[in-house]
Amino acid sequence: MRNAQHKSDTLPEIWLVAGTRPEAVKLAPVARALSAEGRMRPVVIATGQHPEMVDQALATFGLTPDERLTLNRRTGSQPELLSGLLTGLEEVAERRPPAAVVVQGDTTTTLAGALAAFWRRVPVVHLEAGLRSFDMGAPFPEELNRKLVTQAAALHLAPTPDAAANLRVEGVPDADVLVAGNTVVDAILTVTDKSTTLHDPELATVIENATRGAVKLMLVTLHRRESWGEPMRRVLRAVAELLDSDPELRVVLPAHPNPEVRGLVREELGGNPGVLITGPLPYTELAATLAASTLVLSDSGGIQEEAPTFGVPVLVLRDVTERMEAVNAGCALLVGTDGERIVSTAKRLLDDPAARTRMMSNGNPFGDGAAAERTEQAIAHLLGLAADRPAPFRPTASDLAEV
Repeated sequence: MRNAQHKSDTLPEIWLVAGTRPEAVKLAPVARALSAEGRMRPVVIATGQHPEMVDQALATFGLTPDERLTLNRRTGSQPELLSGLLTGLEEVAERRPPAAVVVQGDTTTTLAGALAAFWRRVPVVHLEAGLRSFDMGAPFPEELNRKLVTQAAALHLAPTPDAAANLRVEGVPDADVLVAGNTVVDAILTVTDKSTTLHDPELATVIENATRGAVKLMLVTLHRRESWGEPMRRVLRAVAELLDSDPELRVVLPAHPNPEVRGLVREELGGNPGVLITGPLPYTELAATLAASTLVLSDSGGIQEEAPTFGVPVLVLRDVTERMEAVNAGCALLVGTDGERIVSTAKRLLDDPAARTRMMSNGNPFGDGAAAERTEQAIAHLLGLAADRPAPFRPTASDLAEV
């Protein structure tokens, strides 16, 4: 036992920096893969950007943070958040210097983790690298964040060939890019292998009725800052119109914790008996809702990646998306926030099972459930702990998982 502990103490530490729930969900499989292989030690750092949601997501995978930052947020501004993150990460690095820092996606936490590592000349590993909307205003400020992280990264783990192609166009050397697949597929396959306890009895009833075909379930998620205000109101009124026109339709809407968003949701849909408005759902319950859904309306990037695993079409409530793979594969449609377009497209898909099946016929473009394993191997190769890089993920129609 002492020898095993001594070996663990001498392993290079790999930071996994998470500040939001999507980051925690997508980094959790990497933490598990690092632990399972045993040649590097994962150090999960919860930055405090969204502390409760990160803890909740990590717990789903049997994980807890190894380090926590305490942020003193008074104004809620981006400069305040970024400065607090950088200061906190530097303090942790003084105590336990990392061998590499893994950041995921495009949040303020992602940018802070990349800067903190780069300034210490520590390799930055960018998980979910190469996504581009080609619009600096949407999503805002994420499009700038991910482009900045690209400049700092030593290893770019692209989720898809299209994302890797974006990096190459920008001059990133082939040797620094690996198509790993998206670890969200690993994550959602992990949670759907387990039985799910639904704590909200109303949600349990809706999912049960949808599963046995008594109702059609539509999951709706809205949180993008550029959708706040009038665009979000148009979407919510389109949802109300869909409910009025289809007595078999039920809607589950996990409302974003922002008071402005929650207030607008309740103003437009709070009195509608066909809508169940919840708080942010635990990841297992969100997966169960998604699996039971007939259709999804969402401005979330994660939902665009998760829905194909269950064969559920997505109407993307944005004018541009950095995940065009879903659109190109046919499993998602860009509808923006135009109410008439949302209603007409959703009605067609809700009423036509064959149309929904056709949308999913090309399979899952985002992963095969082995992205975390490839990530562990790629980091080991970066640090000289493995002779060979892993083979890249190559999407095929057979990658549509049956869960």
